[in-house]
Amino acid sequence: MNGIWKNSMSCLRIGKMPQRCQSGCHPVAPLGSRILTDPAKVFEHNMWDHMQWSKQEEAAARKKVEENSAVRILLEEQVKYESEARKYWDTFYKIHKNKFFKDRNWLLREFPEILPVDQKNEEKATELSWDHAKTNPANCFSRMHCHAMPEEKSHCKKSSGLSDSQSKAGSNFSNLDSEKHRKGPLKTELFPGSNATFRILEVGCGAGNSVFPILNTLQNAPESFLYCCDFASGAVELVKSHASYRAAQCCAFVHDVCDDGLPYPFPDGILDVILLVFVLSSIHPDRMQGVVNRLFKLLKPGGMLLFRDYGRYDKTQLRFKRGHCLSENFYVRGDGTRAYFFSEGEVHNMFCKAGLDEKQNLVDRRLQVNRKKQVIMHRVWVQGKFQKPLQLTQKSSKLVFSLFSHS
Repeated sequence: MNGIWKNSMSCLRIGKMPQRCQSGCHPVAPLGSRILTDPAKVFEHNMWDHMQWSKQEEAAARKKVEENSAVRILLEEQVKYESEARKYWDTFYKIHKNKFFKDRNWLLREFPEILPVDQKNEEKATELSWDHAKTNPANCFSRMHCHAMPEEKSHCKKSSGLSDSQSKAGSNFSNLDSEKHRKGPLKTELFPGSNATFRILEVGCGAGNSVFPILNTLQNAPESFLYCCDFASGAVELVKSHASYRAAQCCAFVHDVCDDGLPYPFPDGILDVILLVFVLSSIHPDRMQGVVNRLFKLLKPGGMLLFRDYGRYDKTQLRFKRGHCLSENFYVRGDGTRAYFFSEGEVHNMFCKAGLDEKQNLVDRRLQVNRKKQVIMHRVWVQGKFQKPLQLTQKSSKLVFSLFSHS
């Protein structure tokens, strides 16, 4: 009977799908081009892009969240999830190692800004996709229509390779523990990636599911350097022990982004790109703004922060049972790790308050399909691209105005 009931419910949901259409607020295909136009074909693919919810579905999701958040975990019990967050994630990686998450081969399609602005890499990006499939022109839409980083001469300067001193600096730093870097700032003349002309930081790298797709692509850009950090030491060890890890072009290190007093292995203001993907949601909401403010300082003027995380009413949020809610839209899983679910407005306010300019901020709604079980599930993510303004202070603006007014 349960199976019949589930199939019946699926049929009812499919019947509502003609009401869903591609959002008029979005470009043709900024995140993907698989649009469901015929409800009868819903089980032909594992995922459909740009799904719109009916009012009934959104109301049902809101009701489910109200139910599963009605009972909150006591504040005295919540303290341990904050104070022991590192332990919970270390245990997670000890159990699952690098088998839990899939490699993010979609990263370049969503975030072409990861590549340096270089004609050679532009051509490579259009010829190759990270999953080794033939690139669909629609998949490159975000590259054509999203705001790109300002082209700087240093980005386009080609290099024959990384120097021995840079490779040595990366190797030496990987052997230092975080307590040693607390003693003072690193010398800016020699640090991992000091000779690179394009630098990327991935915050919360986990077991390297973004690191290695990026490194594979950066083989064609030897002037680039990738930093990656996680506060779970077990995760960082998984990255450094991977066969594709290259200390000459990558520096993996343990770091707690919530600790403002813990310096990075490089000076402020040198990063071209910061990747913040499914990381901020694991941090207590009260600490998120401080994290974003600190990351702002790491970017160079014109640098980009690329964000993707759980959106409000994602199936993950709807699946939580009563008694797992910490605060509004913030939950703890059975293994002690936590998850927050963002709205588009929250993302806008947080990054703009830090001083970043919004270039993209959208809710990505997709329909995930289990063809074997004939079940459909709504996925909701928020994706944004935020740029550090080019430094033009109020004082310099007045000077420019004065020069023009007297000419």
